Amino acid sequence: MALNLIMLGPPGAGKGTQAERFAKLKKIPKISTGDMLRDAVKAGTEIGLRAKAIMDRGELVSDEVMVKIVQDRLNRDDARSGFILDGFPRTVAQARALDGVMAGRSPLIVIDIVVPEDELIRRLGSRLICAKCGQNADPTDALAQQTMVCSRCGGQLAQRADDNEAVVRERLKVYERNTRPLVDYYRDRPTYRAVDGTLAPDDVAATLAGEVEAAKSVVVGGTAL
Repeated sequence: MALNLIMLGPPGAGKGTQAERFAKLKKIPKISTGDMLRDAVKAGTEIGLRAKAIMDRGELVSDEVMVKIVQDRLNRDDARSGFILDGFPRTVAQARALDGVMAGRSPLIVIDIVVPEDELIRRLGSRLICAKCGQNADPTDALAQQTMVCSRCGGQLAQRADDNEAVVRERLKVYERNTRPLVDYYRDRPTYRAVDGTLAPDDVAATLAGEVEAAKSVVVGGTAL
């Protein structure tokens, strides 16, 4: 069966980092909303051109357009053995549409990385981002933290302008209002798993891998959805 994952969690929970680690481990693509938009625009597909026109006007890409971009991306050969979605779905409407896209495929395994608000604020306040490649610095990479140089591309690391406490608190409110309902949408599925994101990154990775295996056993048993 294909290994199809959704990674949920608030800003600062570490879901992007964990998604990247797990994707490399399982040799499946980690797919983010930004990646999909950039790929669609670069490919010059009909839906990509529609998305580019919307973004060029400074508007948000609609659910309808975003779902079609996701569908196109998941139909590519590299996603046939599985994928990890990071940043999609963001709303219950998108989740319902994704269920339609997934019809006839292996069920989705949903991993929710849980971290208390105070810890999220602490993490985001000390988070570093590369000015060159845009990737967040690994907080466990002592050399990068000391030299302020990105270990991926050699670019300069700096704190994000929107990572001050007031802005962070507002971003978490937006998450609670718009994205937290996704947890309620998925929570009753046998393939939903919550992971303690306050553990050390290696421990989070190990727990995540164990929960995915447990969810897979439910799928194999034929009781997933």
